[in-house]
Amino acid sequence: MIKKIRGTNKRPRLVIFRSNKHIYAQVIDDTCNKIITSSSTVNHIFKGYHKSYNNCKSARVIGQNIAEKSKALGIHEVIFDRQNKIYHGKIKALAEAVRQEGIKF
Repeated sequence: MIKKIRGTNKRPRLVIFRSNKHIYAQVIDDTCNKIITSSSTVNHIFKGYHKSYNNCKSARVIGQNIAEKSKALGIHEVIFDRQNKIYHGKIKALAEAVRQEGIKF
């Protein structure tokens, strides 16, 4: 049986999705079914600075960006949802960047 991770108003869910080319991070409130904020390597601001989009350095930048956006909205605690990906490499780099910015999970 698979347990589903759900976010609340006070502790929304930070979802990480990694494709072959890009990394996406979203903060979702599951009680309202609403995306609060998001960040990804597809963003036009990100594309000007980095040549490769799917590496640990890019994941750190996305982690810092999503943490800054979350803190600006008053979110200081989240539930981390890595979608059955192992906690290694890009997922780990993104999570550590989020933690270094002061978001707890």
